[in-house]
Amino acid sequence: MPEIRKDPIVDRWVIISTERGKRPQDFPSPVKRIKKGSCPFCAGNESMTPPEILAVRPEGTSPNQTGWTLRVVENKYPALTLGGAVDRVGEGMFDKMNGVGTHEVIIESPDHEMDLELLSERRVEDCLWAFRKRILDLKNDPRFRYILIFKNHGDSAGASLEHTHCQLVALPIVPELVSDELAGSKRHHDYKERCIFCDMIAQEQWDGKRIVVQNEKFVTLCPYAPRFPFETWLLPRYHSARFESNGGETFPQLAEIFKETLLRMRMALNVPPYNFVIHTAPLQGNHEDHFHWHIEIMPKLTRQAGFEQGTGFYINPVLPEEAADVLRKVKL
Repeated sequence: MPEIRKDPIVDRWVIISTERGKRPQDFPSPVKRIKKGSCPFCAGNESMTPPEILAVRPEGTSPNQTGWTLRVVENKYPALTLGGAVDRVGEGMFDKMNGVGTHEVIIESPDHEMDLELLSERRVEDCLWAFRKRILDLKNDPRFRYILIFKNHGDSAGASLEHTHCQLVALPIVPELVSDELAGSKRHHDYKERCIFCDMIAQEQWDGKRIVVQNEKFVTLCPYAPRFPFETWLLPRYHSARFESNGGETFPQLAEIFKETLLRMRMALNVPPYNFVIHTAPLQGNHEDHFHWHIEIMPKLTRQAGFEQGTGFYINPVLPEEAADVLRKVKL
């Protein structure tokens, strides 16, 4: 029988329609298209992108030349632009502001045929350090309220270029989904004087059914009320509100479990398109006690239709307990 489950953080209801139950092999597999030569993210095509903001490259190599293993550049077609003031104004009952922000691309590898989960742990760790450095730099700009780091992998996940890359967008407002998580976690903390994410991790470790993999500092689990089949969350097992407050002693273990989680998903679901987002605390305000940063990884295996658009409900054909079991059993 289908179940209707409630996300305890944002009070969102999800329908787990087990009668539509699908196995991993029932989902469509994407066809990967290799488009070398004209790709602006490939080594040798550095002149096709804006100048690099940050790069990992050997000493003695010049900026915007070959030799790099990771580059950060401005998005050539940005959603927001850096210049100007926010200037929030009203038009009668409506509000608007200037589209102030920044939009950057983190190119994870010079190799066109490489995917993030196939990189070495050291290269994945380089990506994490690049995320941290860019957040720490951009948070000095008082116009910005939030920085979102995300990845679109595959056509159906929104990737316009197949060369492996992540994106960073600095915003003058806090996104609604993050605001919902902040509000829910604060309600829980006000009532119980505990972090709801820490409570969730403790519950999941006690239960064990939705844990995919864990190490000393991090855990990957399938949330109790997932919006999407095989949705997973990666969280620190210690309390931490901000991604950028982590670093040296934690990033090696984060790189290890992040790579393993993506690799398990790749093997179980036959290289699925997916998105991931890093939800961290806003740049301003005190959220240290109640918020807990995390990475949400969402394979694109189903599509939203009229019911989802009209209700805000999600219909998920796979129980999270079954998804976790499939991912745990993948032989690496």
